Amino acid sequence: MSPSLLHALALAGLCTLFAALYLVARRMDNYGIVDIAWSYAFGLLALFYAALAPGWPVRRAVIAAFAVVWSLRLGTHLALRVLGHHPEEDGRYQQLRKDWAANFVAKMFWFFQMQAASVVLLGAAFLLIALNPSPSLHPLEIAGALLWLLAISGEALADAQLAAFKRQPANKTKVCDVGLWHYSRHPNYFFEWLIWVSYFVFALASPWGWVAIIGPASILYLLLRVTGIPMTEAQSLRSRGDAYRRYQATTSAFIPWFPKKS
Repeated sequence: MSPSLLHALALAGLCTLFAALYLVARRMDNYGIVDIAWSYAFGLLALFYAALAPGWPVRRAVIAAFAVVWSLRLGTHLALRVLGHHPEEDGRYQQLRKDWAANFVAKMFWFFQMQAASVVLLGAAFLLIALNPSPSLHPLEIAGALLWLLAISGEALADAQLAAFKRQPANKTKVCDVGLWHYSRHPNYFFEWLIWVSYFVFALASPWGWVAIIGPASILYLLLRVTGIPMTEAQSLRSRGDAYRRYQATTSAFIPWFPKKS
């Protein structure tokens, strides 16, 4: 099957799945579930490419395993947060209800479709890697795998530290500044970005692998300028006010670093 056909089928399939998910979200009246689906979709995409692309089977299996493990970990973490401990809609989507009040329902449909398209766009690395016929792993692929292990471990640790902090009733109105959160206001986002860097490094060993730069570049832009840090911090300022402003004044926004003295 040609790369263009694989790409087209992946896009059509995910757009259909996200359209169905949109109907579920409307029925639940909780659009935050799109974050869960977005995370799980990458695992599905990688498995799809691994099953149908003509590259070396071992390489296809390796990148699919990496993508599925990361996808399941992040998606399940979000599912527990969105549907379990915090069944109310995420604050970011509550804000979108206000911002898009005049035409919220229609805009959310296209928002869901954009999420589906973004999965295919960002998942270009998986396709490029799965197409590579070389019957051995390149040093760049080994380096990418090691970076992936570091990144997913860091992200899991950051999520666990935040969850443990939030479980303490006394911390309900406090800012989490323990563990990795002492060195970065968003260590989970930093390690999430490193995962995408690892996919790019892995893809560099494949023909046209440089195209995979779109993954870490897009994720970095989204995290720093669009739906990541800006929306998360706006919500934190609304809920924690001056305490969060003091945290902003002393702690790195993204790359973990030693905090400034207050």
